Amino acid sequence: MKTADRQAKTTKPIFQKCVDFTRPQQVQAMGVYPYFRQISSASDHSVLIDGRQQIMIGSNNYLGLTTDPRVKKAATDAVAKYGSGCTGSRFLNGTLDIHVRLEEELAEFLNKEAALVFSTGFQSNLGTISCLIEKGETILIDRSVHASIVDGTRLSFGKTYKFGHNDMDDLARVLRQQSNGNGQFIIVDGVFSMEGDIANLPGIVEIAEEFAAGVMVDDAHAVGVLGPGGRGTAEHFGLEDRVDIIMGTFSKSFASLGGYIAASKEIINYVKHISRELIFSASMPPAAVAAVRAALEIIKTEPERRERLWEITHRMHRGFKELGFNIGTTETPVVPIFIGEDLDCFRFWKALTFEGIFANPIISPAVPPGGALIRTSYTATHTDEELDKVLEAFQKVGRQLGVI
Repeated sequence: MKTADRQAKTTKPIFQKCVDFTRPQQVQAMGVYPYFRQISSASDHSVLIDGRQQIMIGSNNYLGLTTDPRVKKAATDAVAKYGSGCTGSRFLNGTLDIHVRLEEELAEFLNKEAALVFSTGFQSNLGTISCLIEKGETILIDRSVHASIVDGTRLSFGKTYKFGHNDMDDLARVLRQQSNGNGQFIIVDGVFSMEGDIANLPGIVEIAEEFAAGVMVDDAHAVGVLGPGGRGTAEHFGLEDRVDIIMGTFSKSFASLGGYIAASKEIINYVKHISRELIFSASMPPAAVAAVRAALEIIKTEPERRERLWEITHRMHRGFKELGFNIGTTETPVVPIFIGEDLDCFRFWKALTFEGIFANPIISPAVPPGGALIRTSYTATHTDEELDKVLEAFQKVGRQLGVI
């Protein structure tokens, strides 16, 4: 009997779910499978796929720093000095002097006492939330927060409650209902990664202070983008001293890999010594750390990149609206194009690829059923000519498929 036949006949019960999971194959057979596409070039404002150049509007490279010569040189210099990896966790043998320098620089940049870097942004949320919240304490999250926040709450020993998206009345209602004299913790995205809108941080902070609740903001899509200095949502609203924890990732504006939190010295010290996700994970490799430090310096000294990004953002908001597309309540470079049904979204995505546009189809459960969308996002290095081509392609496909 062939190995494949033997495996098919002896599937163990624990793996039956894997055998039964055929949805990807069904979509592949229809020719509209949009995931795990192989890119053969650097992640820039355009990319090479299957030998064909496509305009990239599906990445989070907001400031266009992934190919900046200074960022690349910093990474290669770090490899030459420190090698390719740390072979251990921050807790033991994986703390380099550049990890500490980066944490000091982040804390200063974000106007916090201290900072702590993790190997990924996902781990930053997991490791912080799970270790801070104990039994009897309460977490309140916006219904649209990132999956890493949701998973962080699941790993904690507290109880989690959701409130309506950016709904301050609902937040206050839930807080009143769950107030039990123990600790309460509100967690939101600064910029919501699918909708592109901004958290009502002034309202959240005001309500939090009424109930003595802690506030954590996931600024993955906001740092480098929002605020006069690119410091994110808290700076955007002038609330830096009223937000307890600012979390972010290095895989977007910082053009690298990893994540961080910035907070008081006491909070950082606690997470640093309690978080299993930090203690039992290998630390950020030297190249990633050095790339972040170089990107941070550019963010601080070249505001013109952010200014160009916002010029592009306003242009695309206006362009899509004039064409008749529904872009929801976005206020940022994340611009969703609402389509509706999942299969229609896949068809729209496929047609865009024929037009030389790389965008991302987002379907349930990432969005509510019937709320499928094409997620687009922009970088400061997009040219006006590329943006014109994007709008032309959306207009063509939108009319072909009856979306506009």
